[in-house]
Amino acid sequence: MSTEQRKRASDLGITIGRLERGPLNAITDVPGVKVGHETIISGDGPLVVGEGPVRTGVTVVWPHSDGPIADDPVYGGYHQLNGNGEMTGIAWLQESGLVTTPIAITNTASVGVVRDALIAYDRDRFTYTREPDFHLPLVGETYDGWLSDINGFHVTKEHLYAAADAAKGGPVAEGCVGGGTGMNCHEFKGGIGTASRVLPESSGGWITGALVQANYGARHSLRIDGVPVGREIGYDVVPSQRDAPVKDGSIIVVLATNAPLLPDQCRRIAQRATIGVAHVGGYGNNSSGDLFIAFSTANRGMVDGDPTKPFTVQSLPPEGMTPLFEAAADAVEEAIINAMCMATTTVGRDGHTSHALPLDLLQDVMRKYNRL
Repeated sequence: MSTEQRKRASDLGITIGRLERGPLNAITDVPGVKVGHETIISGDGPLVVGEGPVRTGVTVVWPHSDGPIADDPVYGGYHQLNGNGEMTGIAWLQESGLVTTPIAITNTASVGVVRDALIAYDRDRFTYTREPDFHLPLVGETYDGWLSDINGFHVTKEHLYAAADAAKGGPVAEGCVGGGTGMNCHEFKGGIGTASRVLPESSGGWITGALVQANYGARHSLRIDGVPVGREIGYDVVPSQRDAPVKDGSIIVVLATNAPLLPDQCRRIAQRATIGVAHVGGYGNNSSGDLFIAFSTANRGMVDGDPTKPFTVQSLPPEGMTPLFEAAADAVEEAIINAMCMATTTVGRDGHTSHALPLDLLQDVMRKYNRL
């Protein structure tokens, strides 16, 4: 794996949209949100199923840091651009409007073990003020089998525990980390990326952050701030990571905001992730799993008190949603770009190589189109 110095879009002088970035330009700019990764890298050479090589992991997003989520859930919503993918727990999220567990992201073959491990983690780490009846964890996936021994089932309960325990606020590691370790994006190395936007006080001052696991897209469709980067950096300059140049893939998006939203408003925010993906060049291809979730940290304490008594929640009026739509779309767009900018060239099973987006060439292309 390459040790080349990588930089985020903002460090390269790339600007996405007009809104201000958050202090960390990360999903953790939303107060209370935590992110943890566990990265699994071992072996080289030919694939031996069950032995490796392994380039995978798991990432966990916590909506807040105040104990078990089921004891203090938040409102959330879901949107599906294309459904060739998996996110467990969505039926209950859509039914109840509640996010009741951390959100985990891993590879396609490890969804089951990560789901079960989240239930066990909750059992082992927390003492509830009220006994939960059940857990339906939210676990999403993208496919890392081109670089990793995906069918070797190398992600374990212990890896989920490590990622969940490591979760914290502050800067978020990006690129070839956690669930994004073996992922590719627009035929460059992809993985985990994050970004955030802060609305002006005149629009409420709310913070919206995005975290993506980017593993989708063709080279020719890659655009950065409208610039056709994928066409400018062709296969003659940087080889494709795949035997066939064009290949569908998937992306998981997690959006968080401290704006006071009801579940259907969260769904509307999740839907705007589609715009961010489209701006970079994603079309929701036939075999792509493009699954988006959004939650609001604003309304808390929903399970406290007498269940027969109404409780008070807050929500923005419909007219207040438009600035949040812009913030969500721009944060997702930049998070995808950060995933590629921070990822490093990775050699996986059978010598398969996923090349990092060359940052010097990226800057040259952006200058050519007067974007720097």
